[in-house]
Amino acid sequence: MSAPEILMFFAAGIPGHGSQHGAVKRKLRMGVVGSGFIADVMAQAMRESESVELVAVASRRLEGAEAFAAKHGGLRVFGGWEAMVAWDGVDAVYVATPTIVREAVAVGAATAGKHVLGEKPFLNLESLRRITGACAASGVAFMDATHFSHHPRTLQLRRELAERIGPLESVSTAFFFPSADRNNIRLQPSKEPTGAIGDMAWYCMRALAEFAAGDAALVGAHGFARKDAVTGGFLRGAGVVQLSDGCTSTWDAGYTVGACLMDLQLMGQRGVISMDDFVLDWVGGFLIPEKEYGVGFTQKAGLAGPSAFVRVLTPAVRRQSVQMMEDFAVLALDPAGPAVAASVALSERTQALVDAVFAGLEVVG
Repeated sequence: MSAPEILMFFAAGIPGHGSQHGAVKRKLRMGVVGSGFIADVMAQAMRESESVELVAVASRRLEGAEAFAAKHGGLRVFGGWEAMVAWDGVDAVYVATPTIVREAVAVGAATAGKHVLGEKPFLNLESLRRITGACAASGVAFMDATHFSHHPRTLQLRRELAERIGPLESVSTAFFFPSADRNNIRLQPSKEPTGAIGDMAWYCMRALAEFAAGDAALVGAHGFARKDAVTGGFLRGAGVVQLSDGCTSTWDAGYTVGACLMDLQLMGQRGVISMDDFVLDWVGGFLIPEKEYGVGFTQKAGLAGPSAFVRVLTPAVRRQSVQMMEDFAVLALDPAGPAVAASVALSERTQALVDAVFAGLEVVG
């Protein structure tokens, strides 16, 4: 399969990907490297999964790992990831470390014969390719941990986008959450070199990778960024990306806006698709679920006003983080198959866009 063919295959839905039925019969035994906030969120998703069993945690902070283990069911605790990946009681590893050490852990896990679910972003495309190469060489599956890719809303839009709004002209995204905590690793360049760009703009670039034509090449990326005056970490970035088919993407992301913002607009020649929760859907993906909101998207066309906007609901049986676990377990059944190749291609396309965006930034303020 060529890269465009793989992306089209992935967009069509890999076996079990985004499905609302069936589960892998043999549970995939998962170990977590890291015991911070995101590891805690993902551990809960593993506990809700029908196909994954959380069995171990590893952290250099032993007290943190022990507290994590007690909270999530008496897991086996390891003081370092090396010992955990050597244990035959683990089939797969979720890597929830700071970006700066993510490659070492992921490659080590793959070399030990463990499937790899990696937090994002990665240090750069070359680093990601070393991870995916190690997984391929060891015959294990790789997937990045982007939740919204696994929601039925995303899969439906990928199938129906051209029919609904015609050729895509632009992808516009904004992703912010307010954060002024300078002790957070996201603002520590020694641990997270790309700060808000890698953390938040990853999702903006993933939306472009998800919905733009897979064979459209990157023409250029330009933008501006702001750093924290004390830590030197990236606080916010904004910019524009151009693809070879004429599609553009405007993006704005960071920690400096005083509200949670997750806006996406897909602008086509015959209409517009929009949503205000593209990263963590309000119904099942957010910290405070809005059960009555109804996850979906809004379709607009012509000169019609709000009364003529069409609201399309896309309910999910499972929360998107839980569905991601189901899909990862399916990938692990056929590590050398086309579904894994499609997953890797999408990860690499996203990271390539993040790299281009980061390289094209002018730091101001």
